[in-house]
Amino acid sequence: MRILVAGGAGFIPSHLGERLLAVGHEVVAIDNFVTGDRRNLASFAQHPRFRFIEADISRELPVEGRFDRVYHMASPASPIDYVQLPFETLYAGSDGTRRLLERAEADGARFLVASTSEVYGDPQVHPQVESYWGNVNPIGPRSVYDEAKRYGEALTMAFHRYRRVPTRIARIFNTYGPRMRLNDGRVMPAFCSQALRGEPLTVFGDGSQTRSFCYVSDLVEGLFRLMESDLDEPCNVGNPHEMTMLQLAQYINRYTGNSAGIVHRPLPTDDPTQRRPDIGRARERLGWEPKVSFEDGVRETVAYFAARIRDDRA
Repeated sequence: MRILVAGGAGFIPSHLGERLLAVGHEVVAIDNFVTGDRRNLASFAQHPRFRFIEADISRELPVEGRFDRVYHMASPASPIDYVQLPFETLYAGSDGTRRLLERAEADGARFLVASTSEVYGDPQVHPQVESYWGNVNPIGPRSVYDEAKRYGEALTMAFHRYRRVPTRIARIFNTYGPRMRLNDGRVMPAFCSQALRGEPLTVFGDGSQTRSFCYVSDLVEGLFRLMESDLDEPCNVGNPHEMTMLQLAQYINRYTGNSAGIVHRPLPTDDPTQRRPDIGRARERLGWEPKVSFEDGVRETVAYFAARIRDDRA
């Protein structure tokens, strides 16, 4: 098939593009490099079935030919981005989603939007199941991301209901692995980079807030299966392995041999207190669940960040 991957130079979508090429598809990736990185494409940039286009999907979609599948993976996606790139985040979820849905409709393509666990906000239902409507502050500092994704889901379902576009909605939970940005503000790269530099790890609040971490190869497998399924309802894709931020910091310090310890800072506004996916729907409808252990995932991730730090110092 011929497949369009929007945001293709980003962390998760670059792994997705590589996976799609490996199983024989033709991939066209589009990215404006607001948060994407050319280095993420290095291992397959010269592949004969790969093409890259630099463009902003919220403004234009300069791609030719018909597509069979459209993956909308384009959006800033970290706490730092919400502050530094608020409009880019909002427009990727609104104008970008509309342009890609219109293209899927015109091509008769199947469409998948990468939504997020952030649509659940600071959840009052735990673990989070797809039927839960969420607890989101619509005007808080995180709202540019949360509401962009919620709007993207609503627009996707409108195209599905009223224009008969075959759509899929993936609610992605915390994902980690190689190709994450060192300074993107998310907890895994923050902890790993601090530990590798021999610095104390910054834990916000008392560290009792929880997250559930899914290794990127597992996540990509879930996205692939969802796209090729007949499931048009939202589907959680993540790992139910839940831990507190204090537990994660202690683990990373032990693993890296970092003796600098931990420092505590005030909890950011609207930071969710808990996050864990109910993946019953993914298990039943996709036959999917995570396979990579947390220990193995951390080993690969720390190795990647160590190499990046060495390269940056060279």
